[in-house]
Amino acid sequence: MTSMNRRTLTVVAVAAIVIVLAAGVYFSDRGDGGSGAADAGTSATSGTDSAGEGADPREVEKEVGLARRDADDVMAMGDKDADLVLIEYSDYRCPFCGAFARDTLPKLKEEYIDTGKVRYEWRDFPVFGEESVEAAMAARAAGEQDLYWEYNEAMYADAPERGHLKVNDDKIMAWAEEVGVPDMDQFEKDLDDPDLRAKVEADTQEARQVGATGTPAFVLGDQLIAGAQPVDSFRQLLDDELAAVEQN
Repeated sequence: MTSMNRRTLTVVAVAAIVIVLAAGVYFSDRGDGGSGAADAGTSATSGTDSAGEGADPREVEKEVGLARRDADDVMAMGDKDADLVLIEYSDYRCPFCGAFARDTLPKLKEEYIDTGKVRYEWRDFPVFGEESVEAAMAARAAGEQDLYWEYNEAMYADAPERGHLKVNDDKIMAWAEEVGVPDMDQFEKDLDDPDLRAKVEADTQEARQVGATGTPAFVLGDQLIAGAQPVDSFRQLLDDELAAVEQN
């Protein structure tokens, strides 16, 4: 299981995240692709598990403090009381994120999320410039009208397998019409909502705090997984953690 080795999220980093989110202090996203962020591909991080073998994943999750488990979170899927929470930090313009969304997530949704075993929570991590920020804002604007995942899927359906999705005003509106956003005037207003932008920036800061340097990146408990891993790697990871839950 070398491709899915654990990386400890330090107490300092977690404390910083809690302070940032609780105080409502949001940091600006450089968003220029020049911050050292890049497509993560299929590489994975390495590290050690501070909790040790046999630790209850639910207690580890509480200690780390990243999972939100908010029943009203439109950017999450699955039972808020599921045994595990898988967090993804992602960019709509990242081709590897698109591959995960199209090929891997549907399988995980069917096998783990829809069955109540795992909750999945999305975080915006726009690393490929202002277009990535605009895409994140557009999805959130659709989410204000309960169409977040429909909009998410529409963008990834249009994304190329190689290279970056092009995002412009015409496409943003076309995707909204495609998924049936009922109030297009409100949608346009929400595209410039400073509160939504602040949430995008907060997610970005959280991603950097946990050590994500590329997209997609995932957190499960105290494990940071880099890259669009094969579905079988996710299955092995989730099955191992679910087995640990049963043992505790």
